[in-house]
Amino acid sequence: MHTLTTIETAHDMYLHLRATLRDVVPDVELRYKAELAAEINVLKRERNAIILGHNYMEPALFHSVADVGGDSLELSRQAATTDKDIIVFCGVRFMAETAKILNPTRTVLLPSAHGGCSLADGITAADVRALRARYPGVPVVTYINTSAEVKAESDIICTSGNAARIVNSLDSDTVIFLPDEYLAGNVAKETGKTLIGWTARCEVHDKFTVEDVANVRAQFPDTVILAHPECRPEVVDVVDFTGSTSAMIQYVERSTAPRYLLLTECSMGDNIAAANPGKEMLRLCSVRCPHMNEITLEETLAALQHLQYVIEVPEDVRLRAHQALSRMLAVT
Repeated sequence: MHTLTTIETAHDMYLHLRATLRDVVPDVELRYKAELAAEINVLKRERNAIILGHNYMEPALFHSVADVGGDSLELSRQAATTDKDIIVFCGVRFMAETAKILNPTRTVLLPSAHGGCSLADGITAADVRALRARYPGVPVVTYINTSAEVKAESDIICTSGNAARIVNSLDSDTVIFLPDEYLAGNVAKETGKTLIGWTARCEVHDKFTVEDVANVRAQFPDTVILAHPECRPEVVDVVDFTGSTSAMIQYVERSTAPRYLLLTECSMGDNIAAANPGKEMLRLCSVRCPHMNEITLEETLAALQHLQYVIEVPEDVRLRAHQALSRMLAVT
């Protein structure tokens, strides 16, 4: 939980951001961002809104206006329980849809007209129905990085942090696991179960290779390398730690290693570096999620000013998706 998201003057916000991000964001940018963030915090109070910020958000947003920051599981739990009138989801569309599914009486805003995701865009509800027909009786576990319609066709949802636990909770040695091809491979190794997968991939994590890891180890042999489980299984096999965004944060906080490298979205590394100023983070990342980068302080302010873009989920879809999400929350 962020504790400084009620700062409502540009000067005080600038001082806070400078103290937190001076080694991450240029000073001239901090001054500009501070004005936007202070204005957002004023409007957030007036609108009785809560801002949920995914770990992939730009540092100036994540460390200024996000009342709650975290991974998909943490933000899903918060979305389900908040009593605020408005939820502004600083993430991508499937995350905002999840918030609406779990808390339908609230207005949910996404600060982007699109907010896509290569995984969510990589599978449809019709695809899930076809798989069910092909493998009758096999339970369907669907990654949270999917549309509401796909969730509605699923038995249970998972996140990267609880995927293995969810699969192990099912009384079946064979599971349909959708849609991330690499996460399915990594979970299959961890659980020993047969996973029937799909062919979608995260366009960010797909770019990291074994050669990238080897090059870093050759130049910086004492670096601890962490990877998200959406990375290729062969990459996961050669890094030091694999986990969700929250798990990676916790690992860095607890570890005493001299330096770290994260194989994930670049802003995530920036946010961890800002939160751990005494630890060296290798700044070798060149892979940013184009969809997460649509969410800016400017767009977040516009969302609150104009109450845009409102997320709606048809009630029949919402109810079925809610069942699958509730089963996940009951397991974790």
